[in-house]
Amino acid sequence: MRHAAALEPAAIRKVAAPAVVADWIRCAEGAPYFQTESGSDWAPVGHNEAITWPNIAALYGRRDPAAVDRHFADLKAHGVTCLRLMLDYSQVRHRHLESRCGQFSPRMVQLWDDLIALGERHDIRFLLTPFDTFFMARRWKTHPYSRAMGGPCQSPRYMFTCGDTRAAIIERMRFATRRWGHSQAVFGWDLWNEIDSFYAGGDMHAAHDFVTEVSNALRAEEIALHGRAHLQTVSVYYPVLLERPAVGDIVFRHPGLDFASVHLYEKGTIDQPRNSLTPAEATMRLMGAALAQCAGDRPLLDTEHGPIHAFKDRHITLPDDFDTDCFRRTQWAHLASGGAGGGMRWPYRHPHVLIPAMHEAQAVLARFLPLIDWQSFRRQPLGDRLAAPNFDGLVMGCGDSGQAIVCLMGSRAQCGHASTVEITGLAPGVYHVTQMNIVTGEHESSHLQTMADGTLVVLASGSAQDVAIAVVRNGDGD
Repeated sequence: MRHAAALEPAAIRKVAAPAVVADWIRCAEGAPYFQTESGSDWAPVGHNEAITWPNIAALYGRRDPAAVDRHFADLKAHGVTCLRLMLDYSQVRHRHLESRCGQFSPRMVQLWDDLIALGERHDIRFLLTPFDTFFMARRWKTHPYSRAMGGPCQSPRYMFTCGDTRAAIIERMRFATRRWGHSQAVFGWDLWNEIDSFYAGGDMHAAHDFVTEVSNALRAEEIALHGRAHLQTVSVYYPVLLERPAVGDIVFRHPGLDFASVHLYEKGTIDQPRNSLTPAEATMRLMGAALAQCAGDRPLLDTEHGPIHAFKDRHITLPDDFDTDCFRRTQWAHLASGGAGGGMRWPYRHPHVLIPAMHEAQAVLARFLPLIDWQSFRRQPLGDRLAAPNFDGLVMGCGDSGQAIVCLMGSRAQCGHASTVEITGLAPGVYHVTQMNIVTGEHESSHLQTMADGTLVVLASGSAQDVAIAVVRNGDGD
């Protein structure tokens, strides 16, 4: 296969890349979270967007870039730091990054030039994945890599094992980092959306080898171009992880990957919730199971979730208030279960965007995050270390010996009734405790002393139905 750079139209080659910005995202040293290269805490607060959805569609052909700029400004004002995006979206025919395999579309490259510039302007970063695999598989005959379109591959089932296709995928990633990888707007690369042995004809070893080759090639290209490499991950559809546990060796333990990504879907709980506590409980349980599989201090986050069955199969958009409650509680369950940030919702709404109340919920989460020293937080699920004996609802949390995050999500009957929360296993000392109403963001702080056995007792406010609690040990025990 010819080198794709030789096939780039002059309209692409002539466009100058944006100015280099240095402050990339790194995994924190010794903690399963993220930081900037300059040493600041950073957490992915955001959701999934797509280039054909209403918030970004007007950037294609520069039909209305000002509207997209206003959207990014609004996201920034609500604490959003990260969006997950696919480099092309195959639901329609004319939004492929490559018009033919190896031939990059000038209009799509221009769209991405503009998106990267918007990310830099508003300090919003992107987790980028090379393909929309869902619609790619369903519209394979019109995909640029399909033999029907002059591409190298007979079927999506052989994308990992066809040598020419693998080379084309690697070249796509090399092109992306040549064009945009210099920028701090790139958070990281999701090397494959929902990895599965399906794309290797059922051979899990071949899927592992594919990730290894793409990871190594992209990292080598980035180090040669930029002097360092962006973070890498691959995502997995959670039901596939349950059906084929061997995929966990790629997602959670592949030595070339930097953090772990799961897509939290579960029938009857997240896929079509009947009450807003159900998806939160499922998130806590599934994140706990995923966390148990992660290697060392590898960060873990959910990069896609939502009511897929209700929306896709039953053609139902959940009522705004109910869906917002599900969204809010799910993001806090993700954080309190040890996830980095609040998870990344796929909208599953019509129109296909998050509603303003969901962005308000993101803003509340963003205001909570600075209460924790993330770069020293070696969290584990609190499990038996956490008790709230008189609380009617869902209780969850994570912590280490010096910090903890606890979330209480109650029934409406719980509102107005204070609850006692006990956390054991803490180092002796004085703790700064902040309680936050996760709906309004109102909060109050206090200083509490642990008991001799390392137990901290907190009286959780009864003024809110749902409360998040940040517990941080004071510096010198004073």
